[in-house]
Amino acid sequence: MPLKVYNTYSRKLEVFTPITEGLVKMFVCGPTVYDYIHLGHARTYIFYDVVARYLKYLGYKVNFIINITDIDDKIFEKAKKEGKTASEIASKYKEACIEDLRRIGVDSVTLFAQVSAYLPQMIQQIQTLLEKGYAYKRRNGIYFDTSKFPTFGALSHLSRAELSLRRVDLDPEKKNPTDFILWRNVAEDEEGFESPFGWGRPGWHIEDTAISITHFGSSYDIHGGALELIYPHHEAEIAQAEAYTGHKPLVKYWIHTGLLKIRGEKMSKSAGNYITIREAIEKWSPDLLRLYFLSTKYRRSIVFEEKRLVRLESKLRAIERFWQRCQRLSSSDAQGELSPKIRILAQHFTSYMDEDFDTPAAIETLYKVAELVNASTTVEAEGLLKNSRPTVASILSVLGLFSVTQ
Repeated sequence: MPLKVYNTYSRKLEVFTPITEGLVKMFVCGPTVYDYIHLGHARTYIFYDVVARYLKYLGYKVNFIINITDIDDKIFEKAKKEGKTASEIASKYKEACIEDLRRIGVDSVTLFAQVSAYLPQMIQQIQTLLEKGYAYKRRNGIYFDTSKFPTFGALSHLSRAELSLRRVDLDPEKKNPTDFILWRNVAEDEEGFESPFGWGRPGWHIEDTAISITHFGSSYDIHGGALELIYPHHEAEIAQAEAYTGHKPLVKYWIHTGLLKIRGEKMSKSAGNYITIREAIEKWSPDLLRLYFLSTKYRRSIVFEEKRLVRLESKLRAIERFWQRCQRLSSSDAQGELSPKIRILAQHFTSYMDEDFDTPAAIETLYKVAELVNASTTVEAEGLLKNSRPTVASILSVLGLFSVTQ
């Protein structure tokens, strides 16, 4: 059965076929580095880590990029407050971000692309959009003219009238309520960058497009991020990139994760209702956090509950005991015959993952086999586990549990 993924753009399950045979290009929106990343980030990046791992399990080569937003008003504000430069703030939290992701097992990323390294590409893209008539200048900066892009709103499935109610980049001089900023002018005594448009800072959306086009060209396979980014961020990325390159589509499969909520609200740094990854792993293991987030279908939002997290510890321990027993009693002969139970486990695991990365079902089938093996005598377990180590290791590696590698 082929891998099927839910595409936000079409709102349908689609058979996954990469643009280039054998190669998958995946871009996921990264964090703004003005503080330590939190469990909301962990939920998102653990999922895309599993996507990359599973695609490799299927035999694909995966080029997986996460951007690091180190140019942002929040960074400049924090730098001013602390009497530091924006680059000092961004550098500190960028290193902490990458370290924290590694600590929770997110190690399938090919490149963490730092936004500030792509300023020349941003400037060049904005210049081209101006020349093509897709952008215009105002006193506050340069805007993208959404009226020139007829399919604007297709990803979010909203009409122009509906989008107009969700105003962005408020400016009475804009041509249309949905027009978004490409370059924002700032005062000369504020931190900024030289450009042909004057002293200023790039808009949020052009930062990601500069990175993706640099590394992937005019079209790539997967773009990921949380549901909240669909509008305006991902709509803006599509508009400016396709207007710039003249090629459609920018992305073949849009895959979005649900949010992590705490006390009824989205967990976020700006709201102050968050638990950092550093705080979390002082209480719970990275494996438990991975199991917790992967036990909910990725498109559903999660209300963070410590009680539910703790209840999953027994399931994690059962799977760990199963793996330990597998290591003791099984050979590592990848060509040897598998017992029917392990063969069916592998088949079910793949069929669930092929159904839009159904990690809850995949974990449940693993857990049931783990319980069976754990309850067996040594002689029975030897029969169940013969030649199973490579198969079980591959399954655990996809889930990123116990630092197992394929």
